[in-house]
Amino acid sequence: MNRLLSKRLNGVAASKSMAALTEVARLRAQGHEVLSLTIGEPDFPTPPHVIEAAIDALRRGETGYRPTNGVPQLRKAVRERFADSGLVYGEAEITIGAGAKQLIFAAFAATVDDGDEIIVPAPYWVSYPDIGTLLGAKIVSPSCLAQDGFKLRPRQLEAALTSKTRWLVLNSPNNPTGAVYAPDELAALGEVLQRFPDCLVLSDEIYQHLIYDEQPFTAFATANPALRQRVLTVNGVSKAYSMTGFRLGYAGGPSWLIAGINTILTQDTTCPSSISQLAAVAALNGDQSSLAANRKAYQARRDRLVSSVNQISGMKCGTPGGAFYVFASIADLFGSQTPARQILDTDTAVSTYFLTQARVATLPGSAFGAPGYLRFSFATSMETIDRACEAMAMAVGGLGLT
Repeated sequence: MNRLLSKRLNGVAASKSMAALTEVARLRAQGHEVLSLTIGEPDFPTPPHVIEAAIDALRRGETGYRPTNGVPQLRKAVRERFADSGLVYGEAEITIGAGAKQLIFAAFAATVDDGDEIIVPAPYWVSYPDIGTLLGAKIVSPSCLAQDGFKLRPRQLEAALTSKTRWLVLNSPNNPTGAVYAPDELAALGEVLQRFPDCLVLSDEIYQHLIYDEQPFTAFATANPALRQRVLTVNGVSKAYSMTGFRLGYAGGPSWLIAGINTILTQDTTCPSSISQLAAVAALNGDQSSLAANRKAYQARRDRLVSSVNQISGMKCGTPGGAFYVFASIADLFGSQTPARQILDTDTAVSTYFLTQARVATLPGSAFGAPGYLRFSFATSMETIDRACEAMAMAVGGLGLT
């Protein structure tokens, strides 16, 4: 590493998901057809009324600076949508950011000192530990097992908590596993946290509207009202409304924490995009029919992908309850030999083999703190899912077991 770069970068890697997206783009630019099951980005179009709201805002000249914590009409819309989940926030308890990721970064920056601990249960979204590490925190990652539905259990939480713990990060529905916590499971975790008053909870609920099989959604703060002054609920419009490029997230939490986050944001982006904010108002207040329609399509894709993956020798997965990912074990492929006589001994090696041999792009579980798995995104067409699974099955058929 160049000596002029900060030492903080030593323990931080570039986002694995964005690196995969870059590699897919590189191969396609070279003329290769790549079937991508990597990126967690909706392939449905942004709702038309949201696009029109953005265009109207541009035409009206709504292109200047706006309040750091968001325009009043967006904060109002966010409060109303939170209330739908049983979360009642006051005016000073809401803030808006340039994506949920920025708000997570700002929350950690406002509260974490060197040596503080952040509990990030694995499997986890790739950015949680790196953001914490960049800010000087020690990351504690208890492993959530497949037999437990990839969910953190109270005994694991209690074992991980110390006097230095500043945050517990929960993500339900979860990326990469699709795990959805039930109300009693959230409450059980809350009971443990009652005994650790200095631990905050970051509840990332960005996949709130992507829950299947008619399961209900429960916010962590709703299941644990006694912890309300310690919970930051983070959400956004990217996944539900196909607005990833708008970079618009929002959060609700105690006013003292929101004020700290806002201080960080004033020195960061100053304010979120004015156009994105007004588009988000239309998304949150307007026609919601696309949510159910997209959810129905995602569920059908999920079922197809789960069925197809489980028919491939050496691969197995459960059925995710939410989000748009399948997390498949590929440990039974370890030890097999490729036609080029390479031994597949890691999830990265298997992922690379699928990319080079089958032209199917996946993400290794080690990127999510869970070696031995691959993550497949079903935020893509049914045709892509079918062709990708057929190609992976053929590639597996070409392996020799040692």
